[in-house]
Parts: sequence; C-alpha cells; structure tokens
Amino acid sequence: MLLDYIINLSILSLLVSTPLVIGSFVHHKPLKKFRYWVGIYGGIVSIILIKLSFQQQGYSYDIRYAPLILVFVYFGPLPGLITGLLSLGMRMLESGQWTTAISGWIIIMVVFSIIHLLTRRLTHVKRSIVFYAAYSLIYIILVPILFHVFRDKPVFHLQYLLFVMLGVITGVLLIESYEKLHRFNRKLSEMYKLVETSEAKYRLIAENTSDLILLMDKEHAISYLSPSHEYVLGYPCSELEKHRCFKLLHPDDAPMFQEAIQRMFEDKKSHSMEIRIQHKDGSWIEFESKCMPVSGNEDNVENIVIISRDISERRKSEEILLQSEKLSIVGELAAGVAHEIRNPLTTIKGFVQLYKSENSSIQYNDILLSELERIEAITSELLSLGKPQAVQLNQVNLGDLLGDTVELLHPQANMNNIQFDLTVDGGPFIIKGEKNQLKQVFLNVLKNAFEAMPYGGDIQIRLGKDEASHYLISVQDHGSGIPEELLPRLGEPFYSLKEKGTGLGVMICHKILKQHNGSITYSSKLNEGTKVEIRLPQAQ
Repeated sequence: MLLDYIINLSILSLLVSTPLVIGSFVHHKPLKKFRYWVGIYGGIVSIILIKLSFQQQGYSYDIRYAPLILVFVYFGPLPGLITGLLSLGMRMLESGQWTTAISGWIIIMVVFSIIHLLTRRLTHVKRSIVFYAAYSLIYIILVPILFHVFRDKPVFHLQYLLFVMLGVITGVLLIESYEKLHRFNRKLSEMYKLVETSEAKYRLIAENTSDLILLMDKEHAISYLSPSHEYVLGYPCSELEKHRCFKLLHPDDAPMFQEAIQRMFEDKKSHSMEIRIQHKDGSWIEFESKCMPVSGNEDNVENIVIISRDISERRKSEEILLQSEKLSIVGELAAGVAHEIRNPLTTIKGFVQLYKSENSSIQYNDILLSELERIEAITSELLSLGKPQAVQLNQVNLGDLLGDTVELLHPQANMNNIQFDLTVDGGPFIIKGEKNQLKQVFLNVLKNAFEAMPYGGDIQIRLGKDEASHYLISVQDHGSGIPEELLPRLGEPFYSLKEKGTGLGVMICHKILKQHNGSITYSSKLNEGTKVEIRLPQAQ
C-alpha cells in the first residue's frame, strides 16, 4: 500500500509539473476556453491515478481527489465538475460499489461548490486548506461512519487521508512556486525591456549628438567614447580609446584639467572648464567641458562623465559681435569728434592761408597747411566711418573702374618711381555696387601698396575669377611686408603699421566690402611684400 501511494504521489507530481514546465518554455497564445481544457486535463490526471489504484476488500483506493481539489481551488466549479465527472466515470468502470462512489461524489461536488463561493477572497493556499479539511470531514462521515467501510481500521483511513493531503500539498507547492517564478520572470522581462528601451534611447542620443561624451575611470583611462569624437576630432574611436584623457589636451590646459579631475574624485562636485583638444590635422579646437562625477559602491566616485561642446563658432561669433560693438562705438565717437573738430579746423586753415598770402617768406606756413590738410583728411575719414551711408547698387564694370583708379594714381606713382602692372583675365566683370565707394577701396589699397615701397618698384594688379566663380582682385607689392601674427589685426580701428596712419582707411574698406557682400584677405612675408585679395560676387 505504501509503495502504491508513493507511486501515486510521484505520478501526480509529474503530471502537475509537466504542463507548468512546458508552459515556461513555449510562448503561445492563450487557448480559448482555457479553464475547460484545464478541467479535462485534471480529469485525465484523475483517470491515470485511478488506473494506478489498489484494491482493498472490494474497494478501490487512490488519491484522485487531490487533483480535483487543486482544480477547484485554482480554476473554479466548472473545471472542477469536468474533472469530477471524468474521474467518477473511470471509477465506475474500474470497480464496483457504485452507490457509495456516486453518493460520495455528489456530496463532495455540492460542498466544494459552496466552499468556492464562500472562500473566493482567500489566497489559494488558504483555500486549499479549507477544501482539504472539508474533504477529510466528508470522508470520515461517509466512509467509516455511514457506509461502515473498514470501521475497525482507523489507521488505514488516516493513512489514506495523509497521502491525499501530501498530494494536495505537492500540487500546491508546484503550482505556487511556478506562479511566483512566472511573476518574477515577467517582472524581470519587463525590467529588461525598460532597460533596453532606456539604453536604446540614450545610445541614440549619445551616437547622434555633436557633443563629445566621454567616460573616465579612476586610473584616468577612457572606458567609453561617443562616436562624435571621430567626426569632431578626426581620430577613430578605437585609436582614441588607447590614449589617456590628457594625451590630446593643449600643454597649457593639461595641468588645470588634471587638477580639476583629481579634485572631483575627492570632493564629488561637478566642474566646468574650457579646454583645447588637438584635431588629427594638428589644429586646436576649443571646447567647453562639463565634468560630472558618478558615485559607485560605498558612495565613492568610480567614474567621471565629461561632456564637451565645440565652442569655436561661438568664439568667432563673440569676436564678430565685439568687433561690431567696437565699430559702432568708434563710429559714434568718430562722427562726434569729426563734427566738433571740422568747424574750428576750417577757421584755422583759412587764417593760415590768409597769413601765408601776406607773409609768404615765413617757412613754416607750408608745414602748417600740410598738417592741417592731414587733420582734415582724418576728420573726413572719421565722418565717412561714423555716418550711415545709403548704398545705391548699380551695374559696375570692375575692369573699367580698376583702370580708372590706376590712371588716377599714375602721376603720383611716377613721382615715387612705381609702375603698375594691370592684368585683366577675360571679362566683362559686372557687379552690383556703388561705384564711388568701390573706387575708394581700390584707392586705399593701392596707396597702401606704394607707400610700403619707399624706394619704388612694381605693383602687380590682376582681375579674374576664383574657384567659387567670385570676381578676384589681387594687388601684390614688393615692400617691407607685415609680420604674420599682425595680419589678423588689420581693419581694427586706430591700428596701423604706418607712422602717421590711423587704420581708418583699411577699416572703411572692410565696411564698404561688407556692404557689397565681398571680402578682403591679406597674405604677407617680411621683406618680400604683401598680397591683398578682394572678392566680390557676380551680378545676377
């Protein structure tokens, strides 16, 4: 008997766990009317247990009511009724004592249905206890007391009820453990999906931003680089990962950067700084870097996230804005000063000319007049710089305009032993512009050219087109040249390399060319000369 009960328990455990294990590996759509299929499966389990039952003086004993209790507890009366009908049918086929079997079955079905209604709010474990207690009570009342079956063998009945209880406990443990594992796996899967979604989102941001995102550990080694490093710095990420963070920093910025990083590992506070990083072509790019410490175990800083943004264009914009503000201030100041100086200057000049006509023998008259004329020229430049000028754009032939300017300066050039070499490649060169203003630009550039050659020489002037199909006027002199580091300052107000220069002439040239959507650039070598290139767009 003991061996039969153990076999029954083993088969029950196998049949209960099999669908649970299969369900954990196979992902399928939920079956329609799933509860009824569970009832049929429970009935099949009961049938198998009945087939394994043992006979005792004309009565069959098995633990078929264990799966019936489990079906009632977890799936309700209808699946339980299906399981009960199948088990009853098999019981009647296998052995006699139909009256006892049918009456006991009916009582159990009724009681189980009532208990199901009364215990719906309880947990499955508590309901299993209630159902088993009800079954035990019904069994004791019916079998040994009413039907007088083995009334003199209480140990036999106790043994039977014990094994039914073991069957119920085994089934409950298997189902509950599977349910908990299933819930845990579902939560874990949901968490994995959230992590994957979050990672994909942040990876999408990191891989498509123009900012440089870098992760550095305590040893100052790089553990992550955003792909934007390759685009901004020109180095493949695989090559950059081999370097330490300080390898590409400007030598002047590296000590400050190292000190800031070390301080962040100690005080755990974020830090912002501006650094220069070397591009693969050797140039230096300015970055604004935000460094944020990331704490790990025991609240120690394990890594530092460094987000760097290229601020080169911002620097250029700031310089342009600053230059514009300078020009605006200088223009307002120049207009005011020129207006206040011009009136007394005209009076002084008139009296000096009158005095010269009466005292022509005094040698200082000519010097006074020349200096007054120079002051007058400066005030005229200040006025042209300060007051806004309406530009009326008309069609201008650059070839004719350049020829007229050279012709105008020809007598002065001859006096200084200077020859103009004008070359026009093709033509006509028609632009939209203001003729007098452009003429002023050419006059200023050519005057600066032959003033740079006090001992005479040749000035090459060429008119043609550049690679972008803009009109290009180049003026090459062979004077003393300009130091390369001073070239960027040309065009600043009151900056001049000439002893008596004001820098306003070049500044006015820049202003006029900007109004014409043109540009002016300089290239020079000491003792070899200077080349000025003016670019103007073609007329549409």
